[in-house]
Amino acid sequence: MEFKELFTMQRELDAFIQETQNIQHDVFQEKGLALLVELSELANETRCFKFWSTKGPSERDVILEEFVDSVHFILSLGLMRGFSLDAWPEVKEARELTPLFIETTNAVLEFIGAPAEASYSNVWSKYGLLAHNLGFSVDEIIQAYIEKNEKNYERQRSGY
Repeated sequence: MEFKELFTMQRELDAFIQETQNIQHDVFQEKGLALLVELSELANETRCFKFWSTKGPSERDVILEEFVDSVHFILSLGLMRGFSLDAWPEVKEARELTPLFIETTNAVLEFIGAPAEASYSNVWSKYGLLAHNLGFSVDEIIQAYIEKNEKNYERQRSGY
């Protein structure tokens, strides 16, 4: 499967959620906040900023699932404003995670505040950097997205 197919999968999930939950209003702001929460949860699982603690990061699969939770919302936000990407932004640059999380947060806030294609691409670039620095391959991300996508359908069906 190619990365661009995730946009189709997300469009279908969004339509299912909209129908299941009877959503009648624009939920762009809610999805934007959800993305920021998921990004924070991802940072929390890496523990990169916890200078006061000796405990290491969560298991790799936990971090990957948190990463993919964000991907769902990035895809969804782009679809809401008519933006997409043809390929995963593979940005290979070694970076410290804490400043990268702050930069990514700022990129997300910029996009939410003024949704434009350039700011949307910038969010993806930051996530490409995060993926590289967390050691995730595109194939791993796509597979984890597919698995979480099905879990999200199951949650909707069970009244999550």
